[in-house]
Amino acid sequence: MIAVNGPLRREGGRRAAGARARALALLACIALAGCGAKTPALPALGPQDVVLAFGDSLTFGTGARADQSYPAVLAGLIGRKVVAAGVPGEVSANGLARLPGALEAAAPRLLVLCHGGNDLLRRLDEAELAANLRAMIGLARSRGVAVVLVAVPKPGLFPDAHPVYAAVADELGVPLERDVLKAILTDNELKSDQVHPNARGYARLAEAVAGLLRKAKAL
Repeated sequence: MIAVNGPLRREGGRRAAGARARALALLACIALAGCGAKTPALPALGPQDVVLAFGDSLTFGTGARADQSYPAVLAGLIGRKVVAAGVPGEVSANGLARLPGALEAAAPRLLVLCHGGNDLLRRLDEAELAANLRAMIGLARSRGVAVVLVAVPKPGLFPDAHPVYAAVADELGVPLERDVLKAILTDNELKSDQVHPNARGYARLAEAVAGLLRKAKAL
């Protein structure tokens, strides 16, 4: 038998302790990442509750028939009334001005906010877009209306969800669908033109929103 002297034992102990510390740190990082990815909870929707889909041409359904728009498809998926309030070409400042009337008319329990694409296309001030999104979310919440946010991709050769949406959603604790429009607008089979889905694309968008509502415990 080979005897192991004291210094070697101590060195082996330090290595083992270091390995344990690194393993614990890795587990902590994984746990924190999981917490950060958790979807904020929403109030459960009752069978008679109304959902307001508010936005621009993506909500209006440009590129498909009215019954193929994402609000129309979403209504069938979640079994609730979904009021479509999309105005093609609208920028977020005008959406903010229009939202109070839409909330008054629809009396929704939940707002699905998909706005800002025209701000990005026209290269308007991104700080103003963020402020308008915050104001729309705050306006809805002040009336007891829960909110989910749909991120719009920044135009370009390789469109990706604009970071302003994640920043606003994280700041305000709003459930965010960040990937579906990027996936749709980078797949020619799901588009009617460069910036609008076709019927299949809108169906994909509705499925993603319904999935987000389930994750957030609204359904």
